[in-house]
Amino acid sequence: MIIDATNLILGRMASYAAQRAMLGEQVFIINCGEAIVSGNKDAILRDWIHKVQMGSSVRGPFFFRTYQKFVKRAIRGMIKYNSYHGDKALQRILCYNGVPEQLKGKEVTKLNELSISRLSTHKFMKVREICKAIGGK
Repeated sequence: MIIDATNLILGRMASYAAQRAMLGEQVFIINCGEAIVSGNKDAILRDWIHKVQMGSSVRGPFFFRTYQKFVKRAIRGMIKYNSYHGDKALQRILCYNGVPEQLKGKEVTKLNELSISRLSTHKFMKVREICKAIGGK
């Protein structure tokens, strides 16, 4: 299954991808930087900057600044990744920024029930904006 993350709510998409992976399906997520985190921009940035600054660079917790790893960590939060089956499910999920060559021309699943149109507010940020604010390139 190939999921296009453009204008999808990150948490809803992450739980959907986690469920599919736990059922044994290979899940590819493309355009990770275009996923949406809902909420007030100042509050979102404040929360993520606080999370990144706590801890140390040696002991963690570690928050990734690239789009793909940011989304994969959100999905990891939906899976019991310390168990054997959870670890295998997490390995079946691959995240990409953009569309890789191997997936071009294949059928992409567009999940309209998880899109931004379900939000009642217009307050949101894209994952790429969050990653740049916390130190990504």
